[in-house]
Amino acid sequence: MSSSSYNYNKLAGKHVLIFGGTSGIGLGVAKLSLAASARVTVSSSSSKRIESTIQDLKSEFPSAQIQGHVCDLSKDTVEEDLEALFQKTNQVDHIVFTATDAPAIMPVQEITREKLIAAGQVRFFAAVLVAKIGSRYLSPGPESSITLTTGTNWERPMANWSAVAGYLGGTCSVARNLAVDLKPIRVNAVSPGLVKTPLWNDLMNEEEQEGTHGQFDPYILPEITFQTRSRRLIDLKSRHDPE
Repeated sequence: MSSSSYNYNKLAGKHVLIFGGTSGIGLGVAKLSLAASARVTVSSSSSKRIESTIQDLKSEFPSAQIQGHVCDLSKDTVEEDLEALFQKTNQVDHIVFTATDAPAIMPVQEITREKLIAAGQVRFFAAVLVAKIGSRYLSPGPESSITLTTGTNWERPMANWSAVAGYLGGTCSVARNLAVDLKPIRVNAVSPGLVKTPLWNDLMNEEEQEGTHGQFDPYILPEITFQTRSRRLIDLKSRHDPE
């Protein structure tokens, strides 16, 4: 979907909270939301990244209504920290969860209980807690939404991803169930596939990254805020896909 054909009115005047909104896909969603005249709050584990992102976004969108709050989703105090965050943001209309950390890529024989738990802390456990706590701060009714993001490795397996794959598939499953538990709030999951973002710079060299075809279009995220119980697969195939 191109920006020229997108109906911006869906987000005008809405408050969008983006976890992981200082880089990658989350930053793209923040820019789109601001272009659509939405009010944006970004959350990240780094105060410096938040300050830098807000400065850049205000430069690009001078009249933007944007704020940021620190919340480290990797900490054991994540539930209490999320409560404090939502008390600062107050009521929101849409929650977009793009936060993640480096995937725990390792041979099966190196997997331990501790590593398994750590692998799901940000990408799964924190996402469910965001839905739990955030649902109390969402504007009531079916116009509000929670959008989670996940990966495609649970259905397009790659070597050494066993510690992570279950969480990726689990995010799709939990999104469907959250849509039932939290109705009429809309809950969806998006699987962007392999996307060229800063996260992958430490995991792949330039030659490997050339195997990625296409870029994720953040316009899809606000579009699915008006659906529920859906899992949208963005088909960005790479040379790592199995035949």
